[in-house]
Amino acid sequence: MNLTSEIRLKAVSLGFDLCGIARARHLSEYEEVFRKWCGEGMNSNMKWLCRDIPKRFNPSLLLPGVKSVIVTGLNYFTDEIQSERNVPVVARYALGTDYHDFITDRLKILLGFIKDLDPSAEGSVFCDSSCIAEKAWAVEAGLGWQGKNSVLINEKTGSFLFLGIILVTTELEYDLPYTEGKCGECRICIERCPTGAINENRTIDTSKCISNLTIENREPIDKALCEKIDNRIFGCDICQEVCPLNKKAKTHNHPELKINDELRSLNLAGWQAMTEDDFRRIFKNSPVYRKGFERFRKNIDVLTGKESGLL
Repeated sequence: MNLTSEIRLKAVSLGFDLCGIARARHLSEYEEVFRKWCGEGMNSNMKWLCRDIPKRFNPSLLLPGVKSVIVTGLNYFTDEIQSERNVPVVARYALGTDYHDFITDRLKILLGFIKDLDPSAEGSVFCDSSCIAEKAWAVEAGLGWQGKNSVLINEKTGSFLFLGIILVTTELEYDLPYTEGKCGECRICIERCPTGAINENRTIDTSKCISNLTIENREPIDKALCEKIDNRIFGCDICQEVCPLNKKAKTHNHPELKINDELRSLNLAGWQAMTEDDFRRIFKNSPVYRKGFERFRKNIDVLTGKESGLL
């Protein structure tokens, strides 16, 4: 068995659902689109997105001598979501343990495995933790295409995927880039986005995106947009939930991503009465925790009608 095959098998044994490998190069065509997106202000208040743009698309600036870009995908789809209705809703990706931590740990194990097989190898791991363009590299590594909602879609697995990347100086066998999307004439995600955040060119206007408005945004939200957020308190799955390519999505089997039992059964009264101790207990290991209680408490009060105003 050759090195590339062993890496793929090891990735599967670590729980990754997908593993593709691309030859390292400067993704100049993606960089051009991204620069235009930044120039149009589509990054909204997330100014860091438009810093260090060359590093996003040229891996040699992140790891000198890099030859290969290994991209992993881990399915996080689940039907085991909040059971109560008419309560604040947390996006699926944040129902369990913070993915940054346990996926990064697995990527480090995989990199260590590679170094054992090739002692001369040098590498770096990334999981939504640096300026590397994960979706672009996933397409380049043959994992899928970028849908009209800008999310990476794999034909068999769907789009509920955490992506991870390993840059390595080892020469490997490479997958073919994904050159054709399967969205066709479908526009459901564009039409069903409540705030009209999905552009026609497979990009997102983050100033309108519910995920940004409920997670990263720190400014008052326009009243017209606030009314369209409904009960989404942290993130948004709408454009993925309505996608026909996710109809056959299978539930993940990763215990780290299992929903907290208390969160699953939390009713409206529980949300309204939530204290800082409750917040810490329920969300301590979740991506929600980094939002901080004070900002989260404000969102709860607005979404549950306890307080008028803006998120």
